[in-house]
Amino acid sequence: MKAMFHALALAAALMTANAASAQERKPGDYPLTAESLANPAIAHGELKGPFEFRSKVFAGTVRRYWIYVPVGYSAARPANLLVFQDGQRATNPNGSLRIQNVLDNLIAKGDIPQTIGVFVTPGNLSEHYPDTLGFGNPDHRAPEYDALNDNYARMLIDELLPEVAKSYKFSSDPTHRAIGGTSSGAICAWTVAWNRPDAFRNVISMIGSYTSIGYQPATADHPLIPGGDLYPGLIRKSSIRPIRIFLQDGSGDLDNEHGNWFLANQQMVAALNWANANADKNGVPGARYDVKFVWGDGAHSDAHGGMLLPEILRWIWREQKPGG
Repeated sequence: MKAMFHALALAAALMTANAASAQERKPGDYPLTAESLANPAIAHGELKGPFEFRSKVFAGTVRRYWIYVPVGYSAARPANLLVFQDGQRATNPNGSLRIQNVLDNLIAKGDIPQTIGVFVTPGNLSEHYPDTLGFGNPDHRAPEYDALNDNYARMLIDELLPEVAKSYKFSSDPTHRAIGGTSSGAICAWTVAWNRPDAFRNVISMIGSYTSIGYQPATADHPLIPGGDLYPGLIRKSSIRPIRIFLQDGSGDLDNEHGNWFLANQQMVAALNWANANADKNGVPGARYDVKFVWGDGAHSDAHGGMLLPEILRWIWREQKPGG
């Protein structure tokens, strides 16, 4: 109950601060704060890329990625790490997230530690990543992002990040690493942490697709393949992983053949909180989920999550001092 109160209080405060008045605000209207805008008064980190990457785990695909290198980066002091899916939109200078600006501003204020950013697109089934896609989705997004297996985690942790580490040093401590995304990118981020909490223990989930996109019924050739709507049950029936997660969604999110996104996100929160309460009730030792959520009235849009992102990153790394 206390967690819910704090989450709702944060949402109310942020909405109030970013609307001229309650009467003027329209549903889904979440303007970015100054902390998401380029600040000419501070030094800016460097966004390098895009680079092309070919995976052995997802043979036949090619993806792009960008690396954000913060001001003051030093290989002698490994930085925190933030990985974000749909990197083509995460770094869009005119988009809803503008993560490189948020990192610039929060690092300059000393609100979060030095952080390397890695922004990754889904794979595309082609020799080279198509320039014609712009900010759109590559064709291998759903098989990578909406699957519950560990394939994407293996690609990221065992293939791509070692490539980045050839040039830039970042922490191996999973509490100093965060992974995030929006929509199917959000469930992808959760799946990485769920399968590999040894590598990532912080998740940023915006308008997460905890629905049946990945579901395939059983046939004579293959068994049933579950979709993301299975996660609330898995959370309730599995041992607690040491994961911290921030979830955002809106009451106007999608409702279609895959499921109801807003209800699915509420089911995730309910399952995480139940797992904690059940473990406390039965005196189970060990980890508890660290959960915060903010619900709004937006649709299937990055706008609300983008507005919240500075506060999300402060919450994720709230115990850490800059450079920690």
